[in-house]
Amino acid sequence: MRQPSLGVMPVFLQDYITDAGYTRALVQMLEAEGVESVWTVEHVVMAEDPEPRYPYAAGGRTAHPADTVMPDPLEWLAFAAACTERLRLGTGVLVLPLHQPAVVAKRVATLDNLSGGRVLLGVGSGWQIEEYRACGVPYERRGARLDEAIVALRELWQPGYRTHHGSFYDFDRCDSKPDPRTVGGPPIIVRGSTEAAARRAGRLGNGYFPYVISPDDFAVRVETVRTTAATNGRDPDDVHITVWPSSFERGCSLELDVMRRFAEVDVDRIVVGAQECGSTEIPAIRDFVRRVQDEILAEI
Repeated sequence: MRQPSLGVMPVFLQDYITDAGYTRALVQMLEAEGVESVWTVEHVVMAEDPEPRYPYAAGGRTAHPADTVMPDPLEWLAFAAACTERLRLGTGVLVLPLHQPAVVAKRVATLDNLSGGRVLLGVGSGWQIEEYRACGVPYERRGARLDEAIVALRELWQPGYRTHHGSFYDFDRCDSKPDPRTVGGPPIIVRGSTEAAARRAGRLGNGYFPYVISPDDFAVRVETVRTTAATNGRDPDDVHITVWPSSFERGCSLELDVMRRFAEVDVDRIVVGAQECGSTEIPAIRDFVRRVQDEILAEI
């Protein structure tokens, strides 16, 4: 079993997460404690009564209120980058079909340069019809749109003039500068718990990061990722696996037996939520991180 690194998802901290002093202190503490990565999420808007119903809960309702504060992920990570030197910067998730890939390519490459190559680009298709409508993007075929956007990003991150003629995006002999600091572009990590997301990660991703998934289903999805990668002529080990166990079973980040079940498939990274400590106070989050490192990661 691999020794996974530790990521922290500081969402659901409400207005604290948009306070500059708090955010600076938080990310600097995480870096000082040896945390490998910090992660953000994205909802451009949240509908009061969204359709379809929330797919990750039996009752169709999100576990967090609709007015949960979610800052722009790339802007927030740019601030975090300026406050740190080693902490990796992950979007977990950027709803990529809501954005033009040419614009995302420029923004992410800029962040990758300014951060010294620390970006981890987690992407997904989202689930909320109203969010697509608000952005003027058709909800239908969002999976196909995501697939093509990943391909378009990778084209634009290659040096020189690039061409792409697809069903959704079209450019001819265009160059996007700056090139990313990371050769070929930052790792693209596919988010999603469905079979389709796992296959997408195996075909196109540098990583896979599901959400709200049981240990048994997680093992099945990881096998799909690795089988799909091999079928497409890729080394399955090149698709790194990230998991956020407490998105499935709240409060489980300090339960060794549960965490071991998730880690059995040789995960590369385990993510925990900062809010799991029950406090927004940075010393409390620091103590929680230390407990995860000492009581869980050291024993896996």
